Amino acid sequence: MKAVAVFHYGDPEVLEVVDLPVPEVGPGQIRVRVHAAAVNPSDVLLRRGYTDEMLAGRLTPPYRPGMDAAGVVDEIGPDTVTDLQVGDRVMAIVIPIDPSGGAYAEYIVLDARQVVRAPAGSTHAEAATLPMNGLTARLALDVLDLAPGDWIAVTGAAGALGGYAVQLAKTDGLRVVADASPADQELVRSLGADQVVARGPGIAERIREAVPGGVAAVIDAAVMGPQTLPAIRPGGQIALARSEGEPGTTPLGDTKDVSVRNVFVPDYRYAHGKLDALRTLAEEGRITPRVAAEYPASQAAEAHRRFEAGGVRGRLVLVF
Repeated sequence: MKAVAVFHYGDPEVLEVVDLPVPEVGPGQIRVRVHAAAVNPSDVLLRRGYTDEMLAGRLTPPYRPGMDAAGVVDEIGPDTVTDLQVGDRVMAIVIPIDPSGGAYAEYIVLDARQVVRAPAGSTHAEAATLPMNGLTARLALDVLDLAPGDWIAVTGAAGALGGYAVQLAKTDGLRVVADASPADQELVRSLGADQVVARGPGIAERIREAVPGGVAAVIDAAVMGPQTLPAIRPGGQIALARSEGEPGTTPLGDTKDVSVRNVFVPDYRYAHGKLDALRTLAEEGRITPRVAAEYPASQAAEAHRRFEAGGVRGRLVLVF
């Protein structure tokens, strides 16, 4: 099978198209013929070597990125509990550090709990934008555990994670203040934000103007870190989708009046019901998969370069 892999860490050029054996299916597993895999920040961290560094060098080359897959059920292993059948269109959450490897491959074998039907009417590319980012937003809201009517702020609201966070917060009955550049304000409003403030330095003051008492929590999808803390009321919370110390993050500093919630999406790798609920919300039009562009898998390096340049709205997707 064709796959996109990394033998040596570095810039996008280290991504190579390689031939690998088609993985065999075991008990409790499903093999998916992958047609689309989204490009995410975690893929860049793996490509650069940060993931391996955090795991103390336990990964074995070739390293294969990718946390979202969409495609078709190719084979179902023995003793597998599932309502899926061969040929069904599906989407899946993929954890590259697991034995499955990442989603950048024509075939991938996963625990059946990681695989659900794709939203009816979606393309493979659209479905591939939903599992990792949708589950990350869902987990962030679950760990924050806010009450309906509470105010939450979302940074990076025009991006894939931020957009899902806004929409899922609204399905939970929360009130949302979100940031946006002038060009993205209408987009963020269309996602359901109750208040939209200008992004960038001084964001906390602008959030406080919109919500004078301060918000109950922040989902910091834009990784703004300490800039957001003054927007949070005493006793409030901040949810971080990326750990402090990762490239591009800034230490939060003094958080004595704010509880920090780390969001680690592999905790939801087997949250089958949560992933299937995202499918239902997408079918109802309450969350919106957004594809910024599609690239043939052979152009993975170009997709990574565009992603790292910033300004992508939605997700770039590799097509196999």
